[in-house]
Amino acid sequence: MRQVLVAGGGRSGSAVARALAACGDAVRIVDARPEAVSGELAALGVRYAGDLKVVPDDVDLVVTSPGWPPTQPLLADALRRGLPVVGEVEIAWELRDRRIPWLAVTGTNGKTTTVGMLTAILRAGGLQAAEVGNVGPPVIDAVVGADLDYDVFAVELSSFQLHWGPSITPAAGALLNIAADHLDWHGSLAAYAADKTRVWGGGASLAVINADDPHVVQLAAALPAHARVIRFTLGEPADGELGVRDGILVDRSVLGGGDEQLLPADEIRPPGPHNVANALAAAALARSVGITAGEVAQGLRDYRPGEHRNVTVARIPMGGSSIRFVNDSKATNAHAAEASLRSYARIVWIAGGLLKGAVAGDFGGLIEAVRDRLAAVVLVGRDRAVIGEALRRHAPDVRVIDIESAEHRGMAEAVSAATDLARAESGAHGGEVVVLMAPAAASMDMFTDYAERGRVFTDAARGQDGATS
Repeated sequence: MRQVLVAGGGRSGSAVARALAACGDAVRIVDARPEAVSGELAALGVRYAGDLKVVPDDVDLVVTSPGWPPTQPLLADALRRGLPVVGEVEIAWELRDRRIPWLAVTGTNGKTTTVGMLTAILRAGGLQAAEVGNVGPPVIDAVVGADLDYDVFAVELSSFQLHWGPSITPAAGALLNIAADHLDWHGSLAAYAADKTRVWGGGASLAVINADDPHVVQLAAALPAHARVIRFTLGEPADGELGVRDGILVDRSVLGGGDEQLLPADEIRPPGPHNVANALAAAALARSVGITAGEVAQGLRDYRPGEHRNVTVARIPMGGSSIRFVNDSKATNAHAAEASLRSYARIVWIAGGLLKGAVAGDFGGLIEAVRDRLAAVVLVGRDRAVIGEALRRHAPDVRVIDIESAEHRGMAEAVSAATDLARAESGAHGGEVVVLMAPAAASMDMFTDYAERGRVFTDAARGQDGATS
């Protein structure tokens, strides 16, 4: 019987405690809240260990919640003493049914959308697919506690989950992109990127690679010579790649028939080049388990985007044009915000929040790439001054409005100010103006999470004079 200490009694911690206790391990949960050990867990023999900073001497294994960094005192003590420290997904991998393939997705941005697309494609192909991981149900619940017999798992993996999952070797793994994010947790971009590459299983998995992302290409160059690699690009695909030809997604990889059309790029939802790239990655993963070109197309047409991901939530008619309000609250870093900003021609941008260690220099490339699209910018949130500094350096002629309120009403004030700016822009120049909330920052300074931020934005947009949803 192993003595297991579960660090954190949240969703993933409770799931892994339940699974390990059912397997016969002696499990204790470390948490600030005694109620983290529910009645169900207590009935399985799980005990509350308190809010420990030091690992008890009899512990054999520490299982951490994904958000706990290695510098957290309890984990630092375990690592210093040479105890194994892993995450919930690692335990799920240990307990998995080896007949069921894992198709894994990671990257700085686009993970959730890609996994959603992948799941829709797999189901269009007649497979029973579980969509699990970073934002879905804990993987371990699908592995050991599911009522259904699954054929395949579509797994979204964060850099945190990959850091704490050293043995995970999916059948195929896609790395969508790399940009500076979570540097406060990982300590450096190099460490963050190294954790992301674990999705390729050290070369044992089929590696799906974004050929348009120089950082991903550089990381892929370190794969062993025997590694199986499939590349995707938004350009004309070379032999062996997936790409776009004359506005049509095309598969020229060895996974298909050599040169097969999938579907028109303008049918991909949500819109935008970054989501076409996500669709190509999802197609590559799905084809690795035998999904046909027709099933890929049907699945992508069936896919319905989640909330808060580049979604139009309201419009105000303006004669022959309109003001459109777009909620992309899920754009929590500069890379994601740039992808969203590139989707529209004339924008009043609402940005700001909690920057997770990013500095003004991290926004220079974004602003230079989209400054010709910016009619104005409205800044909100704790770290808004950092983005404001980058705007002064790289787009000094763009008008910037600063919203000081750090409460929910700050978003309402931002939407009101952005609407006034959009009305003036549309009146002066005509054409559609998009009020885009793509914050390039996390939400926890003002909101519970990005979803709450998106809901507050949506309510404020629909409350503007003349707005229709």
